[in-house]
Amino acid sequence: MTCVLRRARVEDADALPDIERSAARLFAQDPELAWLVDAAVISGPEHRQHIATCPVWVVEAADRCIVGFLSAAVTGGQLHIEELSVDREAQGQGLGRQLLQAAIEHARDQRLLAVTLTTFRELPWNELFYRRSGFVTLDAQQIDSRLQQLLDEEAAHGLPRHRRCAMRLDLRP
Repeated sequence: MTCVLRRARVEDADALPDIERSAARLFAQDPELAWLVDAAVISGPEHRQHIATCPVWVVEAADRCIVGFLSAAVTGGQLHIEELSVDREAQGQGLGRQLLQAAIEHARDQRLLAVTLTTFRELPWNELFYRRSGFVTLDAQQIDSRLQQLLDEEAAHGLPRHRRCAMRLDLRP
């Protein structure tokens, strides 16, 4: 599949919820997380607002359809990845890795200290995927208050706390 990775435009926003829903179908493989297949996703208007104010990248296929995206926010001198989703039909082609690399390069160009995220433990397309890109899973004493708050909010929205982790890629020389 020939694709182009680029910064998102506001007009891309309405395609992103469907990509997130498609990517979530992977959770059907895990009985504890299967409910996420039908869980609410970020709306088009929310994506429009985010694209207008934060770094967001998309992967556009040759037919001009968006097949993946990464949404992030800069906070406290760090780039925090909020969502990385690739359409189920386009997975396994390295598109997620390309999106992740674009975010890391952006963080380096902006001289940010690190890239952070929260994700599910032990799933090959979550924690293990990020580890292969150099991220480190933080233990309890390494989690700062911002990441702890995010983990707490996720648990309040029904994500099983014991399955979640915070990760960091340190960019300091």
